[in-house]
Amino acid sequence: MLRIAVTGSPGVGKSTVVAKTAEKLAEKPGFKIGGIRTAEIRKEGHREGFSIRDLATGKTGILSHVKGSGPRLGKYHVNLDDLERIGANAVRNALACDLVVIDEIGPMELISQSFVSAVEEVLESDKPVLAVLHHSSRHPLAQRFRKGFEVLTVDKGNRDELPEKITNRFLRKLG
Repeated sequence: MLRIAVTGSPGVGKSTVVAKTAEKLAEKPGFKIGGIRTAEIRKEGHREGFSIRDLATGKTGILSHVKGSGPRLGKYHVNLDDLERIGANAVRNALACDLVVIDEIGPMELISQSFVSAVEEVLESDKPVLAVLHHSSRHPLAQRFRKGFEVLTVDKGNRDELPEKITNRFLRKLG
């Protein structure tokens, strides 16, 4: 079973690599991708938070925002409701798909025990996984990814070629 995690510095393009890879794999007829994707929420050029999207249903919510009421992490408040209702459920439901995508395994997501439990269910399965791994997280779940996955570091020199390389690896492995 193929399990790849991409990591790297903030803003280098980890989520973009995973998104482009997932888009290419989704072009394969009958190939189902489930899981989550996060994206920046920007206003007037400034990052105000992150959205979270269920890749199978398209359902979108707020993962974190500078204005909010959830647990604080840096300047952001983590929206546990959307993280659990959309994020944890999307990860669990992805077990019925051909590939599980998790963007990302990072400090915001790991605040939720429900999310952590959903990811642990995926790790206990035999499903192929493509994930974004926060570059410096020492959470036990992040350490499991580092030990059990092929970890690729994204940088400015390889970020444009990685989606094609990762796509080809999954296509060869999954038929």
